[in-house]
Amino acid sequence: MALTLNPKVDNYLAVGCGRCSLVGTPECKVNPFREGLETLRQIVLECGLKEELKWSQPCYAYKDKNVLIMSAFKDYFFLGFFKGALLKDKNGLLQKPGENSQSSRQLRFTNKEEVQKLSPTIKTYILEAITIEKQGLKVKTRKNPEPIPEELQLKFNELPALKSAFESLTPGRQRGYIIYFNGAKQSKTRLSRIEKYIPRIIDGKGFHDR
Repeated sequence: MALTLNPKVDNYLAVGCGRCSLVGTPECKVNPFREGLETLRQIVLECGLKEELKWSQPCYAYKDKNVLIMSAFKDYFFLGFFKGALLKDKNGLLQKPGENSQSSRQLRFTNKEEVQKLSPTIKTYILEAITIEKQGLKVKTRKNPEPIPEELQLKFNELPALKSAFESLTPGRQRGYIIYFNGAKQSKTRLSRIEKYIPRIIDGKGFHDR
């Protein structure tokens, strides 16, 4: 079966996500993990998901429902499952992006060889995630102790990768953003603040980080 490659993802693998000034340089986070990401991409596409580029990262969907996202951080690259909490994870490989993560889970790697070795297992996880989406299952989340502004929750629904990135932040960083967003009295101002900081949240930075 011929795999449908999205040229936007080709560009991501070639030069990086483009969210910072390091794009296209050896210092770009994508660069040291390019071979591993390409191997992971091949495995995902063999499972029949549609490849897109969302939030500057490769994202894979089943009938327009986001199932997986692929990305690289400084020390590792990963395959993120939006509803990973529902996966059986018999091998105990999944990790939470952050201690408060309720839905998303990650398979993390540091080199191509790890991906190749776990290829059959990775496919099993992906196919299970697709089945979860087919069945319309949802993660039951607990109420956040810090009241999340409605505008931020709407952005989470609109941008699943933002929700995943926010949940991967430390509790202190999450609280910092929530306090700042809630500090605006008007909804319009809260939304403006949220939209301004979306790139920083997705990049894993806290409100006070430089």
